[in-house]
Amino acid sequence: MKPIFVNWMKQAPEAIFLYIPLMKELGLSWTEIKSCTNQELEGLLYGLSQYNQFHQFDGYDENDIAQLAKSKPQVRSDYYKYREVKDSYEEKLGIRKPTKTPSELASELKL
Repeated sequence: MKPIFVNWMKQAPEAIFLYIPLMKELGLSWTEIKSCTNQELEGLLYGLSQYNQFHQFDGYDENDIAQLAKSKPQVRSDYYKYREVKDSYEEKLGIRKPTKTPSELASELKL
């Protein structure tokens, strides 16, 4: 007879979508995961998801994406999502200045 935990881990999606990524990607132990609250675990997973999305196209440029998109059109929309996330974080960090709207530009030029 298998322990209840083993049966639960085989049937529950939490094992695949929660515990294994936390253990593999963040190096958390089972004891550390059990000691975290659900809110902390959700925060860690969200951060891991953002990190993966933020770095999924590192090293690729527009030409590489154009070549990849010829055979897999979904790559282009994924790349644009990646650029949106990357640009928003760079604005928050002060690396990139936010894009100004035409009305903001006109007011600066006093048109």
